[in-house]
Amino acid sequence: MPAFALLTDLEITGQENLPPTGPLIMVGNHFSFIDPVCFVRLAPWPMEFLGGAHMPHAPGWAKIIPLLWGYHPLYRGTGATDSLKTAVEILKRGGVLGVFPEAGNWASVLRPARPGTALIATLSGAPLLPVGLVGLNDVFPCLVRGRRARIRFQIGKPFGPFRASGRGRERREQLEEIGHEIMRRIAELIPPERRGYYSDDPLLSAAARNSGQYPWSDKIEGQVEGSIR
Repeated sequence: MPAFALLTDLEITGQENLPPTGPLIMVGNHFSFIDPVCFVRLAPWPMEFLGGAHMPHAPGWAKIIPLLWGYHPLYRGTGATDSLKTAVEILKRGGVLGVFPEAGNWASVLRPARPGTALIATLSGAPLLPVGLVGLNDVFPCLVRGRRARIRFQIGKPFGPFRASGRGRERREQLEEIGHEIMRRIAELIPPERRGYYSDDPLLSAAARNSGQYPWSDKIEGQVEGSIR
């Protein structure tokens, strides 16, 4: 994507960690609406995305982004079984799936993962590739001032696969720990002050717990007059 070279001062590290083929789950921090575009810029293979069906706080132009690539919408609060099955099928076919485990970009520091990414990883047996995206929120403010923002994409080493056993609470606890492991791998790739819940500084970690609360936890996306669209 030539736009990155024209509009930003971009540094990419860790490209040697990109595997030649899938199956693969590409995961990263989610602080900006343009994070999916960054994944596409990095990917040497076709990829698809799993993400929220609704973007209630996104600017109008950002809502076009999912239409540009294979995007499988997930309605938060519904269980999203169809979307999760589709994601697993993509990986079983050797595909590459882009996911942002935090499931939203309302904060500027890392938060715990929602359970979907861990579940997809255990059901598919696919390895994961962590990516740290730094500086994306500076892109448009810098452009307004006639400057190019300095941004960095850091690609970590693939890890996994993961397995989860048991049922009920035992399985949920395993998936929760897998989610934490995914986020810890991402945390290693971004500046310490952005690691939030996964910071080594107990004060920063504690402060991030407030930003980690899912802001639509009492809502079901797509619900109209008691039905699910």
